[in-house]
Amino acid sequence: KRGCRSPGGRGVLACAMAALGAYRCIECHREAAELYRDYQRGVLRISICKSCQKPVDKYIEYDPVIILINAILCKAQAYRHILFNTKINIHGKLCIFCLLCEAYLRWLQLQDSSQNTDPDDLIRYAKEWDFYRMFGIASLEQTSFLVGIFITLWWMRPEMLKTKSDFILLLKALLLSSYGKLLLIPAVIWEHDYTPLCLAFIKVFVLISNSQAIRVTLNLNRALPWLAIFFGLILENGVVCSFQKMGWDV
Repeated sequence: KRGCRSPGGRGVLACAMAALGAYRCIECHREAAELYRDYQRGVLRISICKSCQKPVDKYIEYDPVIILINAILCKAQAYRHILFNTKINIHGKLCIFCLLCEAYLRWLQLQDSSQNTDPDDLIRYAKEWDFYRMFGIASLEQTSFLVGIFITLWWMRPEMLKTKSDFILLLKALLLSSYGKLLLIPAVIWEHDYTPLCLAFIKVFVLISNSQAIRVTLNLNRALPWLAIFFGLILENGVVCSFQKMGWDV
């Protein structure tokens, strides 16, 4: 038995208390009725999983910074804690912000390639429209990537995505795991000779995070998530090629 007193990560603990539905053991993915028992006066005891005999969720004791570091390291336990045992509803806002970062990066590269410095209002309006266009293109590419993943998983394992809630949970996991795109802005601001290499590393990191999110959410092996991501990339690149054939600079 393991006891604890008022953990430092009170925000995470509050989220865990507010989480709806069944919890999950972060070690074996089995359902759990509760994360802990409250004995009043700040005395808590973390529940033990009946399947693996380990604490259901040790992260309710941890500081949010430690949880974030574990998530950056792509630890499955941290992903399960965030996805199943906390109530986080920032995936929509995070998706929009990531798309804005990507659109800004593309827009900045487009402006760098343009030699026109005319301050005329019409030129300024055209540049502003370019940003909105880049945001729309980035949104369509992201959508096609997600659609490719969902189609592959539904085709390979239809029993995994039976209900609407299954789709929503996986979508939430994929959007949350794309947080690495936020690193695009610092990579551009601190521009140096290795910026293209940094952008490539960010892309790889986001794909690894997406793969881990799929694996944790659906409790799969490592092969199928990467296969789904591969087909997602194919569909995304198909959309890019379509834009390029239309003469759009993406």
